[in-house]
Amino acid sequence: MCGFVGFTGTDEQSELVLTAMMNRIIHRGPDMGGQHIVDNVALGFRRLSILDLSEAGAQPMSSDDGKVTIVFNGEIYNFQELTAELMRAGHTFATRSDTEVLLHGYEQWGKEMLQKLRGMFTFAIWDRKNETLFCARDHFGIKPFYYYQNDAGELLFGSEIKSFLAHPGFKKELNEEQLPLYLSYQYSPGEDTFFKGVKKLMPAHWLEWKAGQLTVQRYWQPKFDPDDSRTLEEWEDEISAAMKESVQAHKIADVEVGSFLSSGVDSSYMAALAHVDKTFTVGFANKQYDETDYAQEFSKHIGVKNYAYRITPEEYWANLGKIQYHMDEPLADAASVALYFVNREASKQVKVCLSGEGADEFFGGYNIYKEPFTVTWYDKIPLPIRRAIGAVADLLPPVHGINFLVRRGKPLAERYIGNTNLMDEHRKKKLLKNYHPGKLPTDLSRPYFELSKGQDAVTQMETCDLNLWMVGDILLKADKMSMANSLELRVPFLDRKVFELASHIPTKCKVNASQTKIAMRGAAEKTIPAKTADKKKLGFPVPVRAWLRDEQYAGVVRKAFNTPAAEQFFRTKELNAMLDQHISGKRDNWRQIWCIFMFLVWYDEYFVKR
Repeated sequence: MCGFVGFTGTDEQSELVLTAMMNRIIHRGPDMGGQHIVDNVALGFRRLSILDLSEAGAQPMSSDDGKVTIVFNGEIYNFQELTAELMRAGHTFATRSDTEVLLHGYEQWGKEMLQKLRGMFTFAIWDRKNETLFCARDHFGIKPFYYYQNDAGELLFGSEIKSFLAHPGFKKELNEEQLPLYLSYQYSPGEDTFFKGVKKLMPAHWLEWKAGQLTVQRYWQPKFDPDDSRTLEEWEDEISAAMKESVQAHKIADVEVGSFLSSGVDSSYMAALAHVDKTFTVGFANKQYDETDYAQEFSKHIGVKNYAYRITPEEYWANLGKIQYHMDEPLADAASVALYFVNREASKQVKVCLSGEGADEFFGGYNIYKEPFTVTWYDKIPLPIRRAIGAVADLLPPVHGINFLVRRGKPLAERYIGNTNLMDEHRKKKLLKNYHPGKLPTDLSRPYFELSKGQDAVTQMETCDLNLWMVGDILLKADKMSMANSLELRVPFLDRKVFELASHIPTKCKVNASQTKIAMRGAAEKTIPAKTADKKKLGFPVPVRAWLRDEQYAGVVRKAFNTPAAEQFFRTKELNAMLDQHISGKRDNWRQIWCIFMFLVWYDEYFVKR
């Protein structure tokens, strides 16, 4: 796991510029650095040594004839199979690294190489012969890739946006059109970012730059295709076999591998399958939000040493600025802060950790997926009547049941934009001084409803979450919080072979009115106790709701809500009223408050302090 930076349009200052860009992401790879500046292209690399720890695995790496050079972030889990295939085709290898497999793979197969890869990756390849820069991002978007083309046609690219700040050709400007979308999603969705002109290369896409011309294209599309031909028990057996194989593939390393452990089935199943020596857990002094006792008990059960750490409110709040800086873009997922601390603690012991991201999207894990099976009689009321009821309910205080009437007053494609939908357009218009959204949330979710057209509601929601929520929130924080602590995070659920299986599991084997991840829990029960496999999903509980009713922490937020930055973007009277309602207990506004507060913390890091 590493990080890279690069740009086209070199001059006599390129080495200094490249070094400055690399230094911005040194946390991604503190073990070694490397540069390659040739043919008007500069490539810089920071290495965290995991495979082939010798200097032979160093990057940038060039082919024997020097015509192809690569920088690569990630891991290719089938690199040994691909090495054998390439050797049969006549290629010779100088290292045991997966980087060299990509180099020879590109020479042998070109863009078609992407169809053969199993792993998490982003890379940039400079092809001297064709004077082409070829870049790609993995199938699910586990690793990040950002790019920016300036007015001169020069391309900047890399693992983190912050590296661009060190380049003289980068113009730092806020993309204010992203703010309304963020207030709905709690993250920055889609290919656009909060920096004007900076884009994300989306999952399963490649990018090609040649003579100032940029081409971006999708090379693979995950799609659910439920199959009713197998029994629940057969699905459980297949999941069990697939996960055992995937976990072993994800453990390949020349350094020790550990595992994260919460109280949920995903990480518990992972830790038990992996047979690691160490698990890592964080919690809070407040028992309602603490999972450390469970983790220690479970670790003892599977014969593993658990390292548990309890986060204090003071250090949680003290690190918010640093965390938002590492995110590159604002993220209002309160669990991301806890994730920072568990990565910090794990990095003191190991260089690689396994984690459970992807299980919910693949196997139907979110509680909202139960909704189509609840109060089904209400959906039989004609839609115009439900719309009218929902419109009236939307004007009422959000007491129990009101949100249900609002949501079910709209068709799924209108109301569901992903696992979170914090604010509707009416609310945002009331809060924002400049409400001019370039896109609406439904503009981003619509393609995924088209992709899953004709399928059941749960499959449609999974498709939406797999492409939006998982990429924009779950994987963003997983990458940025692990790399902030120089730790490689591997996600065995998010594997092409696992998805190939999960995509065919019918909804009845995933979710019903009372349970989520039905087949996966059954598979897990073959390895871990039933009480753990059946445990209700908690997410990553964080006591922010309670803290925001504490005078000390509510005061921190109120101060931010009355800064010049807040005045620039928001109607601060409305912000303060929202906070007052929460403190008094009249409304539970903590998610909306936290979303705005995190934007202001992020904005302070990137546009006020720097």
